[in-house]
Amino acid sequence: MRATNWVGDAVMCVPALAALRTRYPKSHIAVLARPWVAGLYGKELIDELIPYTAAKGWKELDAKRSLAYQLRQQKFDAAILFQNAFEAAALVRMARIPVRIGYARDGRSLLLTHAVAVPKTGEIPNHQRYYYLELLRRAGILQELPEVNEIRLPGMERLRAEGLAKLKAQGWTRPLIGVSPGAAYGTAKRWLPERFVQAAVELAGKLNAGVGVFGSDDERDLCQGIALQIEAAGFPATNFAGATSLAEFVQLAAAAKVFLTNDSGAMHIASALGVPVIAVFGATDHVATGPTGELARVVREPVECAPCLLRECPIDHRCMTAVSARRVAEEAWDLVQLRGQ
Repeated sequence: MRATNWVGDAVMCVPALAALRTRYPKSHIAVLARPWVAGLYGKELIDELIPYTAAKGWKELDAKRSLAYQLRQQKFDAAILFQNAFEAAALVRMARIPVRIGYARDGRSLLLTHAVAVPKTGEIPNHQRYYYLELLRRAGILQELPEVNEIRLPGMERLRAEGLAKLKAQGWTRPLIGVSPGAAYGTAKRWLPERFVQAAVELAGKLNAGVGVFGSDDERDLCQGIALQIEAAGFPATNFAGATSLAEFVQLAAAAKVFLTNDSGAMHIASALGVPVIAVFGATDHVATGPTGELARVVREPVECAPCLLRECPIDHRCMTAVSARRVAEEAWDLVQLRGQ
């Protein structure tokens, strides 16, 4: 299986991967994945993880030929491409994998043995998880499109125990509130940093909790500013941005009491771990890419220009400025009480 390159998409592929494991319980399932998403795939779903480190596009062709040769030597029977790129199809064709399944996108149909028509609007449920499941159905692997009410990563209790152990080793004695204020796609998806601070402080007071601020290395300064403001308000805060691998983040997120986030990979992971998640949405489509399950809640204010799907807001960012810290804190408190732990 060729994994998608974005963390959120990789999480939304989990139901399809779980369906594959159920359909072929004794088969050897290998995932070819970029390093930054590889930490999502545990032993419950796959048998082998093959890292894909070559540059995208036409660069590093020798590395790609070498990888194709490695795949050929392993004599895989079939390749399922959840990634939509031409490159993914070219690689498995070079590897001479006899069955090559993927959506007919990016001009790659001739490289596939099963070029699957892309679903049209209204043919499947709107959420992205069904896009990946439908690929399996249209390829004849599934007889019907299953109903998946929530995405869940396997091994959640184990991951939570590992996360709690890591926090204890670092001297944490309070419950953890997770905050993820960044978003890889662009600033249009980001709620105001000072409101993350306000909401986290209000929750920390109710829960006698500390706050972990998470993000990429590029978001280190953003996260550090939030952590310092939370500390100034009298609550312990740690900036984890750039300091954890994806696998470590999954463990720590699983240990969180509640998670506050934008529409981001962190949102999808925390939600899929069964952690209460409040996701602030504005520029993006919460119906198509929102978190799933009863412990996840989207907070948004309807404005005439949303969802615009733009990376940067060309006007006044009204979809985000309309969302108050008080509302986010109240919604989060409701979910904490619903979880009852």
